[in-house]
Amino acid sequence: MSDLWAALCLVAVLEGLVLFVAPRGWKRAAEQMLAMPDRQLRIVGGIVLGAGALALFLVRGA
Repeated sequence: MSDLWAALCLVAVLEGLVLFVAPRGWKRAAEQMLAMPDRQLRIVGGIVLGAGALALFLVRGA
């Protein structure tokens, strides 16, 4: 369970880092995502989710 909390904290750090370093880029990306259809966002989200799960599997070696 502590690994889950550590992962969530790392996500918060990375998201905060992006907002801190490139706030305009983040705003532009958010505007572009608002213009995208829901289906396209779901497809991109599914691809990112799958890639993240695969990377976690490879890194953890289980």
